This record gives sequence, structure tokens and C-alpha cells, in this order.
Amino acid sequence: MSRLLAAAIVGATLLGGMATPAHAERHCERQVRKAETNYQRAVRRHGQRSRQAEQAHRRLEEARRGCR
Repeated sequence: MSRLLAAAIVGATLLGGMATPAHAERHCERQVRKAETNYQRAVRRHGQRSRQAEQAHRRLEEARRGCR
């Protein structure tokens, strides 16, 4: 009985650890998509060389770097 319990605990720990990277990857992808959308919106509204577009571009690059 104790071996079964130990195996169940080990299995649950392994499965729980596998779910975390997948969640982090999805979160990261959402952050990059959001930053891309914000950058495109800033370019449309203010122009590509505007302060707003440059700031949105920096945030997009930061989001991309954070996902590596």
C-alpha cells in the first residue's frame, strides 16, 4: 500500500511539473501577441517613427526577449 501511495505522489509531482512550462509558454505567446498588436496600433495612430511607436516597439522586443 505504501509503495502505491509513493508511486502516486511521484507521478502527480511529475505531471504537475510538466504542466507549468506549457502554461508559461502560452502566457509568453499571449504577451508577445499583445505587444505586437499594441505596436501595430501605435504605428497606425501615430506613425512609424513616433515616440509612441518607438516605445511600443521596445516593449515588443522586451516581450520577445523574455520568451527565450
